[in-house]
Amino acid sequence: MLDLKFIRENSALVREAIKNKNEKADVDRLLALDVEKREALRQVEDLKHKRNVASKRIGELKKAKQDAAKPIAEMQKVSAAIKEYEEKIARLDAAMKDILIWIPNIPHPSVPIGDESANQEIKFRGEKPEFDFEPLPHWELGEKLGIVDFERGAKLSGSNFIMLRYLGAKLERALINFMLDLHTQKHGFTEISPPFVVRRNIMFGTGQLPKLEDDMYHIEQDDLFLIPTAEVPVTNLFQGEILDGAQLPISYTAYTPCFRREAGSYGRDTRGLMRIHQFDKVEMVKFVKPENSYDELETLLQNAEEVLQLLELPYRVLVLASGDLSFAAAKCYDIEVWAGGVQKYLEVSSVSNFIDFQARRANIRFRRTSDAKPEYVHTLNGSGLALPRTVIAILENYQTDEGTVMVPKVLRPYMGTDIINMNNRLKFSQS
Repeated sequence: MLDLKFIRENSALVREAIKNKNEKADVDRLLALDVEKREALRQVEDLKHKRNVASKRIGELKKAKQDAAKPIAEMQKVSAAIKEYEEKIARLDAAMKDILIWIPNIPHPSVPIGDESANQEIKFRGEKPEFDFEPLPHWELGEKLGIVDFERGAKLSGSNFIMLRYLGAKLERALINFMLDLHTQKHGFTEISPPFVVRRNIMFGTGQLPKLEDDMYHIEQDDLFLIPTAEVPVTNLFQGEILDGAQLPISYTAYTPCFRREAGSYGRDTRGLMRIHQFDKVEMVKFVKPENSYDELETLLQNAEEVLQLLELPYRVLVLASGDLSFAAAKCYDIEVWAGGVQKYLEVSSVSNFIDFQARRANIRFRRTSDAKPEYVHTLNGSGLALPRTVIAILENYQTDEGTVMVPKVLRPYMGTDIINMNNRLKFSQS
């Protein structure tokens, strides 16, 4: 959430950000309500001063054993007027908040302006595989090898849910363990395991609500939400707290399943594992001092990239344009891995700096010294990585002309094998 004083002093910039992010929020109405509220506050202060004067006069009259009925009646009128103004201020606060929560974060000056077509490719790494045979897409490979079962996944939970089995399940678990080991042992993150359901105010804190509520799985009876990413519970760990500045930066990594209804996304890259409603992801989250957040963004990008480098998968990095940037982000890099079967780049990580936007919504602050005024932290997160499309890239890029899949070298100690083939699949009874 943006600071109201900032909006007041930079209204043109805020309007431009709303336009460039393709959002809708009535800044003019907000500022008009702000003027009305400040006038109401001034009236309250004047009335409270009158009440204090009257109260002092009443005390003097009573002490002198004189009639205080008239000033008492006047004070009662003043108190009633104060109550009316305070109720008005509460209504104005609610109306202003209803607008504030729909105002997006301001894009960093380095962010390109435009829609998805304005995203800038800034880096390519690795060589795309060249095949002397017709490569298969992952959904064919997965079914032939017996490691992905789309039919049973749909039978259990409906369309866009999948089931992995034997070396498919083991591959996913190997990736999770490899990523967590890398981030904790080399990149300095502390691993945590958060709840997979959260309260409404937690979803609000990171910016998923109210904008994205239709994309979320909601448990109505308890008003809880299945998390769409570990970013949500991990970022909100310090909601309402004041941190010791000496502890910053704080870096956490977490594996969680992620749940997304993907409302409105049907028909967009939905084949196979490309867009499913439940998937696994390893997330990285940082809490940092404001002056360090953009340096930390570059480090976080490197941490995510190293996963693909060690897996020896070709990828590219894009800076997202304003119209493709998330509601809460000030700047975001997308990492897209090349998948040789479908012959396209697939997003496996978004690495974002939210500056103080999430911290204001969740009220996460820090003190530089014990007697310093609290400041809002800056929050960042990045996928390190999302599993489904990483699995896609491994299956499609490491496939052989024999219909097998070689296991990336870095995963072999986790997998206990260097190849996925028909002989090591688990057979399910068809009876």
